[in-house]
Amino acid sequence: MRTIDWIDGHIELVDQTKLPVEFSVHRVSHIDDLISDIQRLAVRGAPALGVAGAMGVALLAHQHQQDPDKVKAEAARLREARPTAVNLSWGVDRALTKLSQGPEAVLNEALTIRDEDIAACISMGLYGADLVRDLVTRDKARIMTICNTGGLATVERGTALGVIQTIFEQGWLEEALPVETRPLLQGSRLTAWELQEMGAPFRLMVDSAGPFLMNRGYADAVFIGADRIAANGDTANKIGSYSLALAAHRAGKPFIVVAPESTIDMNTLNGDAIEIEDRGSTEVNSIQGVQTAPSGTNTLNPAFDVTPHELITAIVTDRRVVRPTRGERLDTIELGPTRTK
Repeated sequence: MRTIDWIDGHIELVDQTKLPVEFSVHRVSHIDDLISDIQRLAVRGAPALGVAGAMGVALLAHQHQQDPDKVKAEAARLREARPTAVNLSWGVDRALTKLSQGPEAVLNEALTIRDEDIAACISMGLYGADLVRDLVTRDKARIMTICNTGGLATVERGTALGVIQTIFEQGWLEEALPVETRPLLQGSRLTAWELQEMGAPFRLMVDSAGPFLMNRGYADAVFIGADRIAANGDTANKIGSYSLALAAHRAGKPFIVVAPESTIDMNTLNGDAIEIEDRGSTEVNSIQGVQTAPSGTNTLNPAFDVTPHELITAIVTDRRVVRPTRGERLDTIELGPTRTK
């Protein structure tokens, strides 16, 4: 399954708002539809957004071949569709570098980004599985995770959930422990669906149970994805990640960030400089259209939080493992190969 792809001159993407009840593929032929799909989270996850951004530019380049200024203006709107995830702007900007060479060059760059993402997820799975082997003393691993970081957040396989899949395929996953991930339930709607599809053992938890169960020894490690990793290693991810980091620190368990190199933003010095998207009141005051709070209730609804690098045991990318709690820095650890086995 590919979450997003280019098919016959259009973008096709899995509409994640309809899962787990319905598996639906949406064909995108206009940039306004793609922006809407990004904002309503039909397509989401930092790596998938990078591919969406690049393919959106390819769509524009084919539709406005004689008007590069129009392409750039529309691409700027696409770039700002969601502010926290750096991969969206990265994908748009990278595809735009080929604009002067014509629409096919732009498309080829977008397809290259797609293929690189697929390879990166395989590599992250292998780097991450080896790391967990070193960190976990038990024969089988119990991994807690938040939000959705599987194939639905990338093109195939995933980041943090991709590591869990690799461990499962290698035969030493005892249990995955996803939290439901309020307010939009990406953990229960999407991660549980992906784990069930792969046949992996798992139990779903409410968000607030994660720190308590971590302290009671239910998990050997926590894996999260990332929407932006600052130059010092501070990491923005789904709201609730920081709570799990604090719990892991208290319990003495590894807290591991898994993301491709493209999610590292060396131009953002630290987590304080990361813009955090607030998604308004509707998501908090209702669950899938059912009102759960009094009308007119004001809310705070940050979509992400920031985990300080001091709480991060390791950052696993497709090219290396960096261990902030050992004093390792992103600007000093050299890149290794993209692994295939």
